[in-house]
Formats: sequence, C-alpha cells, structure tokens
Amino acid sequence: MSKFNVPTREEVSKTNQTIFDNLEKGVGFVPNLFATYAYSENALANYLALSNAKTSLNAKQKEVVNLAVSQVNECSYCLAAHTAIGKMNGFSDSEILELRAGKASFDNKLNALASFAKNVTENRGAADSSVVENFLNAGWTKENLVDTIVLVGDKTISNYLHKTTDVPVDFPEAAPLQAIIA
Repeated sequence: MSKFNVPTREEVSKTNQTIFDNLEKGVGFVPNLFATYAYSENALANYLALSNAKTSLNAKQKEVVNLAVSQVNECSYCLAAHTAIGKMNGFSDSEILELRAGKASFDNKLNALASFAKNVTENRGAADSSVVENFLNAGWTKENLVDTIVLVGDKTISNYLHKTTDVPVDFPEAAPLQAIIA
C-alpha cells in the first residue's frame, strides 16, 4: 500500500495545475510520480526543467542511463516507466534487461555508457578509474561524462522520491531482471 496518496489536479497549486494540463496534452496523463512532485509548489517544475534540460546525450542514450541507474536503486516505478520509454526509443526487451544490468553487448559505445552509469551510481559518484577510462576510450567525451553524471542525479531524485512515497506504479510492470552473464 502506498505511503502517500497521489494528489489530484484540484489538490495542487495553480502553477502545478497548469503543468498537469500540459502533461495531459503532451503525454496523455499525469504520471503518478510527477503528480507526487506537485506536493511541493516548486519541485515539479524544477524536476521537469532538469529532466528536459539540454544535454549532449540523445533520448536513446538517456534511457541507457535511466535504466541502469533505476536498477541499481531498485526503483520499481522508474524501471517500469523507463522500460516503456526504452521500447519507444527502439530497445528490445532483451536489450532493456542488459541495460538494466549495466551492459550492452549489442553496442560497444552504449556498453561503456551503461557500465559507467551503473558504476557511478553504485559507488555514489566515485566511479572506478578503469570504468571512466573505458567510457572515454569508447568515444565518449568529457562533456558526455559530465552530462551522464547530471542524468544519474536526475534519475536518482525520482528513484528516491518513489522509494520514499511508494505511490502506485502506473506503467506496465518491468520484467524481473534475469541474471546477465558478465
């Protein structure tokens, strides 16, 4: 059972009501986790600004990071949401499972990105030097490294919010992560 109720449009500020309306138009619904940000007058707008900020990573690359980070943080909400978004970005079910495990045998560059995102999350920012070296040797830049760390922070915020509030997941449940051979 959820620790928090999901606030309705009528229960949030006028500013957040406008954001809810825009989400309805753009996404077709207000995801429960986004609604939960609206308990705060400013958090929803601030989070969306961070999440939608310009970055050197494209949408598909961002999903690599989102999946790896959400798996490390064991966030059922974000795993469900980013599994759906990952599929919209062209990843297969098996590729999504690999990405959640911090791997991408199907693409060397994405493998380095997934490994880096997983490692920096597991080590709370203190990425292993060999993982950083592999990331850069795979063709990623220092700009990409910084943007990946910002994205790890972005996703960790949502992971923590869900794990604290436990609002209902309103995306199809993500499949359990099967053991991925190293």
